[in-house]
Amino acid sequence: MVAMALSTAFTKLFGVQHPVALAPMGGSAGGALTAAVSRGGGLGLLGSANGERGWLARELAIVAGNTTKPWGIGFLTWQIDVAAVELALEHHPAAVMLSFGDPSPFAERIRRAGTPLIIQVTDLEEARRAVDLGADVIVAQGSESGGHGARHGRSTLPFVPVVVDLAAPVPVLAAGGIADGRGLAAALALGAAGALIGTRFQATTEALVTPSTATAIVEGHGADTERNSILDIVRGSNWPSKYTARTLGHPFLDAWRDRETGLATDPHARQDYQLALSQGDIPPLPVWAGEAVDLIDDLPSAADLVHSLAAQAEAALARAGKG
Repeated sequence: MVAMALSTAFTKLFGVQHPVALAPMGGSAGGALTAAVSRGGGLGLLGSANGERGWLARELAIVAGNTTKPWGIGFLTWQIDVAAVELALEHHPAAVMLSFGDPSPFAERIRRAGTPLIIQVTDLEEARRAVDLGADVIVAQGSESGGHGARHGRSTLPFVPVVVDLAAPVPVLAAGGIADGRGLAAALALGAAGALIGTRFQATTEALVTPSTATAIVEGHGADTERNSILDIVRGSNWPSKYTARTLGHPFLDAWRDRETGLATDPHARQDYQLALSQGDIPPLPVWAGEAVDLIDDLPSAADLVHSLAAQAEAALARAGKG
């Protein structure tokens, strides 16, 4: 299946072929995956999370050595400081993306560097703030997304067009529950300029995930995912309470479901978790996965995946146009 070019405000802004961006997933969107998505004609975004210097230095070298196409860097806004942003800007990324938290302390520094600023939002208050801060691209994340998102978020289908209308003429990317070209086509039909895709790219040959995680995603079902903060609490991960994470099933979810407060004050829970980890009874990390995980049944290269997503989207839009 050969993709032509679906030209949008997003593809024109970054000079990329396809309206597809890699979600900068901390721990799995490393240099190899970022470069592969960019080589495939999308915008790879390195998932640098808290901006840890050693990780960034290693993975940035991999990106630089494996693509000459545009790529960017994404941060968890609540975890970083200005030094992390400064380090990223030294490498002249095509974009810096900020997610989860107040982007205000960093937005002007990024814009002053002449670097396009992408801000991910999970509600309309965050969307208005992103517009006020001068975001060049806004990502509207629906609650179907894998990994972290709003505890009380809205579904992608109704949320995206509201953000599109609010943000116009700023281009919007849809995120959450998009794992094939039909989802990309739907995003474009909603008025988005493309899609930011996470879970689907975890199941690629370049993703920094364990084989067991890749297998779990390929074999997983959307009905088995749930949004929770239990696994953050027991791992000692200090995510803001506004955001929970959608994961596949996990023994600690079953043991502590609907008992988050008790878990946070239980002196033995974290010890039990660490013991289970050391004994191999639970996976090293939760398996972050979105509701569209049912649509994932293989482990392609990310570059090939970008092309197939675009080709599928074109075919879906052509079918829709026939009435």
